[in-house]
Amino acid sequence: MGLSLKAQDYKTSLGLRAGFPYGLTIKHFMNETNAVEGILASNYGGFIATALFENEHWTGKYPGLNWYWGVGAHVGFWNAGANKYLKSTYSGSVIGVDGILGLEYTFDEIPLNISLDVLPSVNLIGSAGWGGVNGALSVRYVF
Repeated sequence: MGLSLKAQDYKTSLGLRAGFPYGLTIKHFMNETNAVEGILASNYGGFIATALFENEHWTGKYPGLNWYWGVGAHVGFWNAGANKYLKSTYSGSVIGVDGILGLEYTFDEIPLNISLDVLPSVNLIGSAGWGGVNGALSVRYVF
């Protein structure tokens, strides 16, 4: 007799990301453990689009609670003059790479999913260098 455990309990989810950067998030599973996530967000007085490939696993203790990691890339633009907290004087386009590590919980009773993640980034083009460790709480409707 065997036991099969799935890492996720849904196919697609769409919602809001509250943190840094903040915006919209959509996550779609290609199979039981691999997903793609897109984030459209406001950042540094500009706009950032991030695409991530994620690998998700059940924590092994609580049903619906999973952990995930992933890698991806971002593209966008900054307006340093629009953000008094930005130490850089750079305004223009940015392109870079990202990592992600997080926890996610999907409710059984309602079509809702919440996640908490850290999102370190490195800019390769435009204001090149360490982009910092970002993070957010996401709340998504599960389809």
